[in-house]
Amino acid sequence: MEVEVEGRTLKLTNLEKVIYPESGFTKGQVIDYYLRIAPVLLPHLAGRPLTLKRYPDGVQGKRFYEKNCPSHRPEWVRTAPIWSGQSGRTLHYCLCEDLPTLVWLANLAAIELHPSLSCADDLARPTTLAFDLDPGAPASVVQCCEVALLLQELFEELGLRAFAKSSGSKGLQVYVPLNTANVTYARTKPFAHAVARLQESRRPELVVSRMAKAGRRARVLIDWSQNDEHKTTVAVYSLRARETPAVSAPLTWEEVRGCASSGDPEALRFDAADVLARVRARGDLFSPVLSLRQQLPELPGYS
Repeated sequence: MEVEVEGRTLKLTNLEKVIYPESGFTKGQVIDYYLRIAPVLLPHLAGRPLTLKRYPDGVQGKRFYEKNCPSHRPEWVRTAPIWSGQSGRTLHYCLCEDLPTLVWLANLAAIELHPSLSCADDLARPTTLAFDLDPGAPASVVQCCEVALLLQELFEELGLRAFAKSSGSKGLQVYVPLNTANVTYARTKPFAHAVARLQESRRPELVVSRMAKAGRRARVLIDWSQNDEHKTTVAVYSLRARETPAVSAPLTWEEVRGCASSGDPEALRFDAADVLARVRARGDLFSPVLSLRQQLPELPGYS
């Protein structure tokens, strides 16, 4: 069917196709979710090179990452040319800055949206620190909440505000907005690594900072390596390719503490309908990540 979105004509296909078999959630519902969440999602994507994770046959089918924006894109879809040393060529990343582009991406079954931590016009300058907390079984999001609270406490000691969101999968993520000039990954990545090592030294039974899978059982990896020009992190409000249409949802610290104390890993799982309701009630809990200006301090004893 053809629809008009903000003056752009789009052809939508296979709307009844089931994307999430366990819940019967269709491609049409994926598009509808992204239409409804767009007012709070688009500001977090604007200007950022976007890596797509596409599931044309649903979340149980084959998937692929796409960095180069599809060549069959409409002429009004903006892109950012970025040199890739790994592939030895310039890649043209999609920029998702308006509703028609978001709907077009959803129609491609781009279920997951993974933006850069920096904007295309200043790739060397990250706007935030990001920590991905990944539990090693039998640890769960409950232990991730414990680690997130340790990070929040440390950043409060350093005079910084941090914000949490669910990964939409099995873990948790903590962002520390910067939004200042003269910040580079050459500064943020070692700082994030030092934070991870510091927490590991304080709580070795709970935290690990090394990427190797050996030694991660029953502990939480603080993945500091996300702070890199060549990496991306799943966007807040993005759907995830899980059994149900789970979403990477912003959290309050009260919710994080509640999950840690209750021991209930289900407490922080939100699907598309849950997140739409939360946004209607609370607005964008993650909006300060876009605007809060903070200076990266020294971390005493580490470099």
